[in-house]
Amino acid sequence: MRRNQIAALTLVITLLMISAPLFGHHGQSAIDLNKKITLKGTVTNFEWVNPHSHFSIDVKDDSGKIQNWTMELSTPLMLQRGGWTKNILKPGDPVIATFYPSKNGSTIGFLDNVVLADGTVLSRGGSKHAGEQGVKQ
Repeated sequence: MRRNQIAALTLVITLLMISAPLFGHHGQSAIDLNKKITLKGTVTNFEWVNPHSHFSIDVKDDSGKIQNWTMELSTPLMLQRGGWTKNILKPGDPVIATFYPSKNGSTIGFLDNVVLADGTVLSRGGSKHAGEQGVKQ
């Protein structure tokens, strides 16, 4: 009896340890993967951090009001494999960002690609996600 309890407890602990990383990750359910927006703006911030890097840009809307948009990227390792460096974006840099917007209308997006002032095109890094054009669900 005691042996069965120890085996069951060991199994439960092992399963919890294996599944713990699944609870920490999030999907793109808040992002509209059926819509892409392209905006021209000026970099205000770039964070080279795990689990997802991100940068912000100031964009003038049609009325001339400045909106600050934040773009989520992939991990620094995936970005680095795609040609990014931690110093590639600096405050004041002009960029053109193409991204999937949030569903709730907030100024947050999931980057598809960014065009730098010299014409360099960088993707967000990482794999495509279900729901994106060309990806089967």
